[in-house]
Amino acid sequence: MSRLSPEQYRVTQEAATEPPFHNPYWDNKEPGIYVDIVSGEPLFASVDKYDSGTGWPTFTMPIEPNNVVEIADTSLGITRTEVRSAHADSHLGHVFDDGPAETGGLRYCMNSAALRFIRRDDLEHEGYGEYRRVFEHPDGERQR
Repeated sequence: MSRLSPEQYRVTQEAATEPPFHNPYWDNKEPGIYVDIVSGEPLFASVDKYDSGTGWPTFTMPIEPNNVVEIADTSLGITRTEVRSAHADSHLGHVFDDGPAETGGLRYCMNSAALRFIRRDDLEHEGYGEYRRVFEHPDGERQR
């Protein structure tokens, strides 16, 4: 864990939350994918990202559903659903059921500190070339 910044460590290992609107990816509009900062496992794609107004990067669905685990979280005295990475067990954020209805109604509200962004043009170089398919639909819609 020595390669993680103190903020990345707090978020991924201690389930902390970074400040809204003061994190690198909340308003990132560049095409690419988001991977776990610890393990590199692919988690989300920019084609599924939207502005929820919360100040955190928000997605309608994971790029690889098997790479995320959802766990009941009652730490604030209410029941929420925590999202963790499947392989590294990093705390990523929470998922809520108030997302856009046309995409399934989910809002994956993630912490930038738990993510590393890989630009679409760098996918092959970074070893994620198989995810180019996500961006190859003629009208820009998500491809599975």
